[in-house]
This record gives sequence, structure tokens and C-alpha cells, in this order.
Amino acid sequence: MTTKAWKGPAMEGFIATWYAKNTKRDVRGYRATARSVVDRTPAGGKILEVAAGPGYLAIEIAKLGRREIAGVDISKSFVRIATENAREAGVAIEFRQGNAAELPYDDASFDFVVCRAAFKNFADPLGALNEMHRVLKPGGRASVYDLRRDSAPEDVEALVRDMNLSAASAFWTRLTFRHFLLKNAHDRATLEHLAGESRFGGCQIHEHGVEIEVRLAKD
Repeated sequence: MTTKAWKGPAMEGFIATWYAKNTKRDVRGYRATARSVVDRTPAGGKILEVAAGPGYLAIEIAKLGRREIAGVDISKSFVRIATENAREAGVAIEFRQGNAAELPYDDASFDFVVCRAAFKNFADPLGALNEMHRVLKPGGRASVYDLRRDSAPEDVEALVRDMNLSAASAFWTRLTFRHFLLKNAHDRATLEHLAGESRFGGCQIHEHGVEIEVRLAKD
């Protein structure tokens, strides 16, 4: 029997479309992450987004220019949606279907790897970290952004409010945070342990609001 590469329901069809519609509003968040990634990637460098979803972060990175961007996601629906979104945005990004723990790229292909809001859903998080290490060039960097398991309720409420959702969407988003996302999220100690066990051998942790960032480097 094949083991699922992700936790929870498959992000296909209606679910993928719903997710793409509701996360599109977080433009400020995508732009802030894009700027941070680009600032740590050399001009002309190659960037990979793992679990790119609808492609919003990859698109914001591409808009900043002077870098080659690629994206990978386990969902066929997301690959289709992201490809169409990139076309509409007028940026060149190749999105592929693939498992984060078995990335469809050669060794030492990228200068930077980023993963945002998806790491908690990986069935094999250690395998995903090792794959990020493998596809990075020597001296390359990676950042994993995700929810903090111990996020305060008021921080979650502030995040949902900033998304400018309809009342119904905001209600379902709060329920999703409370009953699924935060329960699956990792705490700081777990992330530090995973990074230490991975080929990276360690990490730096940054926390802000509901978000935790794991910074990794390949020697």
C-alpha cells in the first residue's frame, strides 16, 4: 500500500479552488516573504518553492526580478491553478507535480528553497528537509515558514481579520485554524529536533505572531 505524502484531505478540485480563493487576499504576507527570500538570494540565482499551492508566493518572488523561479506541489489542481495564475501575472515560473520528500530536481540545482504554510502537512517532514538540502547548491539557504503550534488566540484572530474575508469564510477559516491547522503544527522544540536530525544539522528559529520561520543553510 502506498503511504500518503500529506496529512489530511487531498487538496484537489473544490478544496483546492476554495483554498486558492481565500489565501489570495494575503498579498502583504506573500510580498514580505518574497522580499526576505530575494534579499538572501544572489542576483541570477535559482529559487524553488516547495508546496507552492496556488503559486502566490512564487509569483511575488518572480515580480521582484533577476531570479529564476520554480515551484512544486503534490496537488495536480494546484499545479494547474498556479500555472494559470503565473500566466495571468505575466511571469515565467515552471510548476511541477511532486512529493516534498522526493523532489523532482537534480542535486545542487537551487540557491534558495522556501516552503510556506505547508510543512505541518508533510507526512515525512525529515525526508522533506533532506530533499531541500539535496537540491540546494553548496552555500545555499532555505526557509520554512509555518504556524506556531502555541499561537495565541488573539494572534490567530488578528491574522484572520487581516485576510479581509467574508463573514462566512472568516468563520470557516477560524474553525480550520482551531481544529486542524494548529493541531498539526509543530512546536519550536520539534522543529529544532527535525533540523538537527536532517542533513542541515541545525537551524535558526525566528518567531513573529502566529508564524515561525526555520532558517537552514547548506555548507
